[in-house]
Amino acid sequence: MKPKASLRPTKLFFTILAMLVALVTVGSQLASAQKKEVVWSADEKPLADQIHGLRALADDVRAGTTKDLALKIRKLPATENKLRLAVNLAGLSTEGDFGHDTLKEVATTLAETLRERPVPWAKPAEQKTSDAGSNATAPRAPAYPYVELATLVRYEHVEAPVDLNNDEQYRAAMAGLEADDRKREHPEFTLKDLSGKAWTFADLRGKVVLVNFWATWCPPCRKEMPDLETLYGRFGSRGLVVLGISDEEAAKVVPFIRERKVSFPVLLDPGRKVNEMFAVEGIPKSFVYDREGKLVAQSIDMRTQKQFLEMLRKAGLE
Repeated sequence: MKPKASLRPTKLFFTILAMLVALVTVGSQLASAQKKEVVWSADEKPLADQIHGLRALADDVRAGTTKDLALKIRKLPATENKLRLAVNLAGLSTEGDFGHDTLKEVATTLAETLRERPVPWAKPAEQKTSDAGSNATAPRAPAYPYVELATLVRYEHVEAPVDLNNDEQYRAAMAGLEADDRKREHPEFTLKDLSGKAWTFADLRGKVVLVNFWATWCPPCRKEMPDLETLYGRFGSRGLVVLGISDEEAAKVVPFIRERKVSFPVLLDPGRKVNEMFAVEGIPKSFVYDREGKLVAQSIDMRTQKQFLEMLRKAGLE
């Protein structure tokens, strides 16, 4: 039997070098693709800049600016960037109370943009199955813009264009939100607060419970926290329990809470089990349960103190 020839040292060196060069090249190409910036047209760029700066505006100014942006985006040609602008604006339009008329214009712009330029279904992801770790293809999911639109309609009570109900992706998005709400109706969880005390949701029956998902890095979360603290101080003696839930480590949460003198219980969910139970992806999100443990109100984004009061009123606190 003839022995296999081994690579000479010089040849081996150049082979390894070629492989390294190839890996670096591929890595650079991938990084370049990830960092590729959006190229805005002359009409799109000012609108993109305004959207980027919305959080810096006073709320009354922001409401009018948001509505004006929705109308201007609607007039743009049907392009991928138009959809990008409409989706970005929709995501920021629910951070507070900017008026129903504003939300209606934002939703109408997003709906009309999707009608002009439909988006393909999201690519199904591979997920592990119990069969010896084999892979299975998950059911197809609606593209994110349809979910954003369905969210405005379901939770902000914006009237949807009639023909939307004929759109398969929109219907699937709405069905997904309805399924998420069913998960939130009867939560069962126990989490520890920053002092190590365990809080079990079922033990709070007889209280009005406001569950708020947040994080230290989240600007709208930080903005609404003083209002939650005020409401806790006002209604705590009347049975209100506020549970702030963060998926961050205690090392980040403790100094943040101490600096802001937050007195309501802050619970840690480092494994995100409770976040997943509530189907929480974006934050902040808040859920109000009455004294019988029934889910009576929820918010998909930052709320003002007035909006929180409206939510608590549904649980009998006013």
